[in-house]
Amino acid sequence: MSPANQSALRINCNRLWQRHREMAEIGAIDGGGSCRLAMTLEDAAARDLLRGWCEQAGLNVTVDLAGNMVARRAGSDADRPSVASGSHLDTQPHGGRFDGVSGVLCALEVAETLNDAGMTTRAPIAVVNWTNEEGVRYAPGLMGSSWFVGRLSDSDLLDAVSRDGAVFGVEAETRGYLGQARPGDFDIGAFYELHIEQGPVLEQEKRQIGVVESVQGLRWLDVAVTGMDAHAGTTPMDRRADTIQGAAHMLVAINALGRELAPDARVSVGSFKPSTDAPSTIAGHTDFIIDIRHPDPDVLDRLTASCRTLCLEQARAQGCDAEIRQRVAIEPRRFDSACVDHVEQAARMLGYPARRMASGALHDASNIAAIAPTAMIFIPCKDGISHNVRESVSLEDLTAGGNVLLHAMLRSAGIV
Repeated sequence: MSPANQSALRINCNRLWQRHREMAEIGAIDGGGSCRLAMTLEDAAARDLLRGWCEQAGLNVTVDLAGNMVARRAGSDADRPSVASGSHLDTQPHGGRFDGVSGVLCALEVAETLNDAGMTTRAPIAVVNWTNEEGVRYAPGLMGSSWFVGRLSDSDLLDAVSRDGAVFGVEAETRGYLGQARPGDFDIGAFYELHIEQGPVLEQEKRQIGVVESVQGLRWLDVAVTGMDAHAGTTPMDRRADTIQGAAHMLVAINALGRELAPDARVSVGSFKPSTDAPSTIAGHTDFIIDIRHPDPDVLDRLTASCRTLCLEQARAQGCDAEIRQRVAIEPRRFDSACVDHVEQAARMLGYPARRMASGALHDASNIAAIAPTAMIFIPCKDGISHNVRESVSLEDLTAGGNVLLHAMLRSAGIV
């Protein structure tokens, strides 16, 4: 194919949109969203649908021990590592129809577009569905890609127990997705992940493409506040060791800290569990988790240390004790400069308004970047809403993302 014809190549947007509609029917919930938790019947049905589409497209589908699905389209040089793309099909309990799904289906659309054009790439092209990215039913999230890059052992993977008591290895085998392949069986030369932004920046700036340069780092701090159970009606205010009040002061302090380090800092508490739910009781124990994020590793470390110090200070001021332990530590990850350039060049060639940016959420790409050149492509989502049945993207923006993915992958794979 001549360079001029190659630059004119575009995905089939109607086919891509229809695939989204069909996938959303699996695990459909009120409001137009989907619920497909990892290794449930719904997840297996989505996997079966994807497998069927991949096989119809002539792709060779394999499954590894983590249930990760890899569908390969042959290149002219079988010895070259694959240029891969994908994301995940599992969802949040009240999830939408684009988070993760668009990355998988756009990758498949790239392979099918190359089929339609009769084009052969030098490197193989691969479509990937990573297992349990969301981490809702099984912990941790990013499970499939974490195992793939060696951050999770075989035993930790297979013996993981879900919230409903299912063992991952048993459940994956029951669903038909406990494969035999190992990470060494799939050599990645470059990896691209398309994803909805899950934030408002692209929509506000009227940009169709986010050229993602990095993923910010994450720390989770488990905070256990201990005081004394007491009667709300008989205990004087100055004699209380009220852990809910103590924790509330901590939340106010760390929130102020996060705002001081805006716009890049993120400090949140989404899990808050007092030991009692009785209205006339002073709670003697409260647990909560602080989610801390920042793209700069040094600032992330300082932010984490400051949150710890503030919690201890506020606990003492409220007559309580606090124990703080770090549960999760994920370092910021910068993506490969050449892959990032390929995304930006593709957007420029196709005439799509784009900007460079960091990802505030974790993605499988942040794991894969540890072993292979990697980049991400963001597309706008309406009002920045995600993990919600109201999650929505336009056909035009989805098409733009698919076309950028196609041409970025071609730059890495090469054309015969």
